[in-house]
This record gives sequence, structure tokens and C-alpha cells, in this order.
Amino acid sequence: MTTLTSRQQISIGFALAFLMATTRSHHFTTLHHLPDASWAIFFLAGLYLRPAWVLAALLGEAALTDIIATTWGGVSDFCMTAAYGMLLPAYGSLWLAGRWYAGHYRPQISTLLPLSMAIFLGTLACQIFSSGGFYLFSGYFEPNIAEFAARFANYYPAYLGSTLFYLAPVALFQLLITMLYRHSAWAD
Repeated sequence: MTTLTSRQQISIGFALAFLMATTRSHHFTTLHHLPDASWAIFFLAGLYLRPAWVLAALLGEAALTDIIATTWGGVSDFCMTAAYGMLLPAYGSLWLAGRWYAGHYRPQISTLLPLSMAIFLGTLACQIFSSGGFYLFSGYFEPNIAEFAARFANYYPAYLGSTLFYLAPVALFQLLITMLYRHSAWAD
């Protein structure tokens, strides 16, 4: 990935933190609320932000947002079980996928293949950890593989879709910036 300045990384970090604060508290999409951007945020943090402590800061923000939403915001605490800790490897998977892609990024159209792989595998791992963890450790289910597979097939497309809802515009913006940069470099 093109090296970003400290100022650019700070700006992106604040934008991602703001996006999490404004979309995570609702947990479900309605006509009045955007879908939760957390999955895309962790991927983008891995992609654009170099300091590893950013992952811990975003994990802390996610937990704090959930605590506030369930304690004072009227959001159900149904998901606040022993399985909640599985969000650490879930979100870490997305962050690592973004980190991996950062090392494979090229300002070329051929970068779409590794980007697609990173997004697909990152969201797949995230879903396995988050849904699998909830299914196994929440205490709400009698685990069996057929039921988990059915639940996975039911929920994964929506989570992938909401992640792509945020990542697609970022990818298009990155492409536009790259094209403008190339055009200005050729003009010199």
C-alpha cells in the first residue's frame, strides 16, 4: 500500500472511530440507520493504519459502544454472553486480512483479485469466529453442525453485504485517487 503520512493515518483513524460510534450502536439496519460498519472498519484499519495498537483501540471502542448501547441505549443485551470474547479473533481476522492486502496492493486493476480474496477470507473467518463462538458459547443452543451450517448460510450473506456496502466506495475512491495521481504524474 502506498505509505500514508502520519497526518493521513490520524485522519483515517478518527474517521473510522467516528463511523463505528455512529453505526455500531444500532446493530441492525432500518430506514433510519446505516448498517453496522464494524467489519469494514477493522479491515480498513488493517489496510491503512500502521500502528498495531489501533486494533486494540478499536476493539475497546467496540466494547464500550456495546456497553453503552445495552446499558443506556435500549439495545438488547442478548449477545452479551461468554461468547462475546470471540469478537477478538473475529475482528482480528479482518484486521489481519486488511494488513495482508496492504502488502499485496498495487495501483493496478489486477489488485482486485487479492482484494477480493482478502475481503472474502477475512469476512469468512470473522463470521466463523463470531457466529461460531456465539453458537457454541452463548448457552442458547444445543450445538450441532447441521443447525450451525443453516444459521451460517442465513446470516453470512447479510454480514458480507454490509461489509461490501462500506468497502466498495472506499475501493472506488482509492482507484480514483490513484488514477488522478497517475494523471498528474504524467502531466509533469
